Amino acid sequence: MNRVLAETYPDAHCELDFDDPFQLLVVTVLSAQTTDRRVNAVRPVLFGAYPDARAMAAARREDLETIVGPLGFFRQKTTSLLNLSAAIVDRFDGQVPGRLDDLVTLPGVGRKTANVVLGNAFDVPGITVDTHFGRLVRRFGWTEETDPVKVEFAVGALFPKRDWTMLSHHVIWHGRRRCHAKKPACGACPLARSCPSYGEGPTDPIEAEKLVRTQGPA
Repeated sequence: MNRVLAETYPDAHCELDFDDPFQLLVVTVLSAQTTDRRVNAVRPVLFGAYPDARAMAAARREDLETIVGPLGFFRQKTTSLLNLSAAIVDRFDGQVPGRLDDLVTLPGVGRKTANVVLGNAFDVPGITVDTHFGRLVRRFGWTEETDPVKVEFAVGALFPKRDWTMLSHHVIWHGRRRCHAKKPACGACPLARSCPSYGEGPTDPIEAEKLVRTQGPA
């Protein structure tokens, strides 16, 4: 199934824009409860003003809130960025650590965020269990677990470690483009023959393709 997804989405990648590990860590934190597209839109202004952890740790709260305001939950997200940046400066000399055990000690950083940063900024394999990934691997029958950490370990046991990062991209891209939460486009799915959940969405190819076009990346 992963091979089929790899063939279907050969350009799959992290859809958050970033230039370095600090940027990726910040935009991943900001992506909660909003879209990657919105985060990417505020990124140039954000990092133009605060290019590194030291600059962001010294930011005026009001100024930072203004920049991240369009993303929603701006007060909570501003607090997260200030605390996160301060911790990187105080404990890691201003550099984002490249180890999971260190990343998850930072304020607001869990295993999902840590694996995004490790896999895409440090080339350290990791499985990113976001809502799309968790939903799809249960639909695929790869695991029945619902806890993200348990999902990560259960799915990780099925694949070579070297495949984990791209596996995450393949599954997440499929979840955003075809296997939507409420109405998966089963009739336009390359995994139709393998998926035990085939039929949860429309199986008519025309109707399914219409879903793909109208819903677009979620």
